[in-house]
Amino acid sequence: MNNYKKNSLSLTGAVAMGTGVMIGAGIFALLGQVAELSGEYFAYAFILGGIISGFSAYSYIKMSNAYPSAGGIAMYLQKAYGKGTITAAASLLMAFSMVINESLVARTFGSYTLQLFDAGENSFWVPVLGVALLLCAFIVNILGNKAIGKISLYMAALKIGGLIIFAAGALWASGVDLGAAVPSEDAGGNQLVDYIAALALSILAYKGFTTITNSGSEIEKPHKNVSRAIVISLAICVVIYFLVALAVGSNLSIPQIIEAKDYSLAEAARPLFGDFGLWFTVGIAVVATISGVIASIFAVSRMTGMLTDMHLIPHSHLGMSGTIQRHMLVYIVVIAIILTIFFDLSRIASLGAIFYLVMDIIVHVGVFRYLRKEIDAKPSILVTAIILDAVVLAAFLIVKARTDVFIIYIAVPAIILIFIAEFFFLKKRLNDEDSVDHSHNDNT
Repeated sequence: MNNYKKNSLSLTGAVAMGTGVMIGAGIFALLGQVAELSGEYFAYAFILGGIISGFSAYSYIKMSNAYPSAGGIAMYLQKAYGKGTITAAASLLMAFSMVINESLVARTFGSYTLQLFDAGENSFWVPVLGVALLLCAFIVNILGNKAIGKISLYMAALKIGGLIIFAAGALWASGVDLGAAVPSEDAGGNQLVDYIAALALSILAYKGFTTITNSGSEIEKPHKNVSRAIVISLAICVVIYFLVALAVGSNLSIPQIIEAKDYSLAEAARPLFGDFGLWFTVGIAVVATISGVIASIFAVSRMTGMLTDMHLIPHSHLGMSGTIQRHMLVYIVVIAIILTIFFDLSRIASLGAIFYLVMDIIVHVGVFRYLRKEIDAKPSILVTAIILDAVVLAAFLIVKARTDVFIIYIAVPAIILIFIAEFFFLKKRLNDEDSVDHSHNDNT
């Protein structure tokens, strides 16, 4: 896991990695959250989220084709903005959104696992199980298990195959009437702004495609296969998310989906397939969440380790031995554990969506302003991606201001603090480097 070689990842492997990370949290954790905002149209929110993610992917595809790099998003930001505050802060937003995603997946693991027991919906066992998963994933990453790469391929196949079986079985049981599969009632009297805000969460279900860009230099024929892997992964997930959403909607009403929003797939399996269906669905969720957390923790530790090497973020050993990446594993897991303990799924998902959309807009603006001619990107697509992200983010903030303003009080100051902290850190680093240069010149 710690050694990366060119041409070590096939197109199939890249697709498996992308879909594996996306499905790791996407449909299990977010289906109920999306249904709560979009009501009877929740299944179609995943299609629109996939389309918006397709526009977003354009910048990453063009950058990957031109500069395939294991640095991924941080390198792309550096190409656009240089080694400054914007690059450092936006990279940190991406890293934090990935850490937030880990806590989202961890709590999802707890919520689904408890469906096998009569533990209660708000049981303290949800964060306990989530923390246990994070600790196990940390140990696996520390051990550097070389089998993780191959295991992720099999895990992806299990997740995709299991969800297709679930969706097919549920739709068949409901008479395969796609018209009836979408509930006819709207439980919350949703407004247009609610539907648009729901897209922020559905977009979050697709953000795992960025993992592919972070492995650009390792993929065979990267100038072609990075873009192919992203497109194929997104297409697979759009189909799976839509079919699973239809399957859940065909067997549960909107109020039932909202009531069981943290474990809606398991709830939909109960009346359809009995105990076997429940165990099957929970089994898929457990496989998806475990593999997703292991892969995500490694990806974030690698990204933050690289940011440290680029001198874009501060680093302290705190008395620990080993490599910088190993230190980052500790910091990442500690942050994810804190989020898992103190935030519920809805707030974790909201925080992740806000961080990711802000970072995504910064990437598109950078490509549009500084790199579009260099990488032959079409301005119209870039502008469309910026507008779509901005509209969805604005709608999401409006809805959260109305329903859960606390998350805005957390997200907005946190983003501002990241930019301010990076500004002063980079300024201090430059001053220190200047002092060293002056001292060296005086000595010579």
